[in-house]
Amino acid sequence: MKLTKLTLAIATTLGASASFNAFAIDLYVDTRTKQIYAEPGPHRQLMGAFERVEDKPAVSVPADTAEIAAVRQDLEMKTNEIEALQEHMTEAEKVKVKLDKKGLQAETADGNFKFRLGGRIHADASYSGNDNYIDSDGNHVEANDGTEIRRARMEFLGTFYNDWEFKSQVDFADNSVAVKDMFVQYTGLGALTDALNLNVTFGQQKQAFSRELQESSNDLMFMERSVMNILNEPTVDRAIGLNIASLNKNWTGQIGIYGDTVTANKQDDKADEGWAVNSRWTVAPLNEKTHLIHLGIAGNYRVPNANDQVNDRSFRYVYETSHMSNLDVINASVADVDSIKMVGAEANYLNGPFTVGGEYTHQWVDRKDGQENLSVNGWYGETSWTLTGESRKYKQGKFYHVDPAKPFSLSNGGFGAWELALRYAEADLNDGNFKGGQLSNLTVALNWYLNNNIRLMADYNRILDISDSPLTTVGGGQPDNLNTFMLRGQLYF
Repeated sequence: MKLTKLTLAIATTLGASASFNAFAIDLYVDTRTKQIYAEPGPHRQLMGAFERVEDKPAVSVPADTAEIAAVRQDLEMKTNEIEALQEHMTEAEKVKVKLDKKGLQAETADGNFKFRLGGRIHADASYSGNDNYIDSDGNHVEANDGTEIRRARMEFLGTFYNDWEFKSQVDFADNSVAVKDMFVQYTGLGALTDALNLNVTFGQQKQAFSRELQESSNDLMFMERSVMNILNEPTVDRAIGLNIASLNKNWTGQIGIYGDTVTANKQDDKADEGWAVNSRWTVAPLNEKTHLIHLGIAGNYRVPNANDQVNDRSFRYVYETSHMSNLDVINASVADVDSIKMVGAEANYLNGPFTVGGEYTHQWVDRKDGQENLSVNGWYGETSWTLTGESRKYKQGKFYHVDPAKPFSLSNGGFGAWELALRYAEADLNDGNFKGGQLSNLTVALNWYLNNNIRLMADYNRILDISDSPLTTVGGGQPDNLNTFMLRGQLYF
């Protein structure tokens, strides 16, 4: 039998370590009784000298010293490789779990898999004054006063295999369930991702239009968006689509194509949904932590679905004085819409605790069957001052809430951050024979950021001028001088 190098090495090692204390003994057999004896005697015949097996030295197989050394080195290398692989597997299987201001987070040690649980609660109260009105049917109407849970959302965010990210956001306010965000994002585009921070997002998401609409309700300086949102909310809010975005420090670019919302259009034979394409680009020519300039432009083109609806609803211009008021001072329906075109412009300036800026949206509505086309617009201007000196945060074309330098604490003496904000806004929905209404209002806000997760808000909103409203005062005048007071307790993580 041919011995391998490994066999030779093992045999040599064993032979070298065996004991050499073995001894021999003569044994005799009685020729008559056949018994074995260790001493000679009558009728005993010598059988020979014998050694005990356990004492017999192991057979020594000669082997080349260099071959033995090579085998031992190979064994050591294989052992080290196995140990390194085991350590890597053990490290990869470790999961880091933490709970902080961003919510509950879990992440593997190699960063390839992540999960975060977040959410928000907005608890509101509102009161309206000078709200004694008559609607178009002659009925007495007024704004509802009281309390509500404005938003109650849970967010689930995660990463798979480093390049795939997802977000699911569901709202439970109004004792109903509504899907807000639900999308998957891919960031593994190699050199494009590295050079341009490029990603692709598909699913239910905010469309690429308007800074005010893109920003989270957790970060707005005011409890509700401006009256310019009368134009934006029906057309460029969330929808199912595909968005390609390049999000960089000093500039961003997005372009997307969208269908309708998550609600399927199943209305008899008119099931074809609408579609839209839009884009938003921003630049920050000055971008320092407490000193920056933000500029942006956006465009949108949308075609309604086969039932002449936009995002599964009849196309309307609506302004509700507060979310719970149930009082629409603007409510105008637009029928037979063929397409909607929009353009938007943005500008903001931040210097330490001060900010000033605004947006403008213009909308053109092309209608079917020779009906009059519409050209309407809306805009707002806003300014804020953080009384305690902090700056608002800015990242990739959007502003974020203030983080207090000294969170509120009775034991440590911190007072949190205080912010005062002012906004003036207008929407002009009248064009030719179409009288959708014209509205201007003023909003004053005081925000108290107790810490990075809790904020208290107080807003005062006053309608300064309104025309062509579906509501009138008891005396037949326009419903201007309407006052609305709102409070909010906000938890977000």
